[in-house]
Amino acid sequence: MTADTTLLVIAKEPRPGRVKTRLTPPFTPVEAAALAEAALADTLAAVAATPARRRVLVLDGDPGPWLPTGFDVVPQCAGGLDERLAEAFGGCAGPALLIGMDTPQVTPDLLDVDLRDHDACFGPAEDGGFWALGLARPEPALLRGVPMSTPVTGAVQRERLLAAGLRVRDLPRLRDVDTAADARAVAALAPHGRFAARLAACAPAAKRRAVR
Repeated sequence: MTADTTLLVIAKEPRPGRVKTRLTPPFTPVEAAALAEAALADTLAAVAATPARRRVLVLDGDPGPWLPTGFDVVPQCAGGLDERLAEAFGGCAGPALLIGMDTPQVTPDLLDVDLRDHDACFGPAEDGGFWALGLARPEPALLRGVPMSTPVTGAVQRERLLAAGLRVRDLPRLRDVDTAADARAVAALAPHGRFAARLAACAPAAKRRAVR
């Protein structure tokens, strides 16, 4: 159970031109930012509904009205993504589970993991990365130096855990939202969420632009 666990969400402030740039085109930068905000809101809602000792948003940017109550906000450190993930874990004194803002289909059931019987949990993503990483004893060195945003990121990270002698529990494989095709597939998995509603609102305009 996660009741004694810190839940971490690493995210960027959803500002046009800074987030979900691979959605442009077919979506405009404003639409892509709106989709990113909806994905983040769905993710935070799932985290808020999951038992936890502490909930932390590790944020690049400033919080907005999309942030629910009950979260501590800490800024991301400088450096590559591996350094930022490592620093996020470094601020935790006990078990911690970290996820990103790219899987709005995530649910409290998926996040309610038990790190008492495993040293780590690992959630692979379909693009070769990972959507979740949990550590019973956070150790930033387990993340530093892992090549991020590549097709082998997940495999390298998981092997790093095993090489450290950790007992790893694998979580279900999920699809990140990076492209328009990803957005449609993920919205279909969570049709009643904010992300699906926002996509439905943006899609007609994007389709009209595409056929001009």
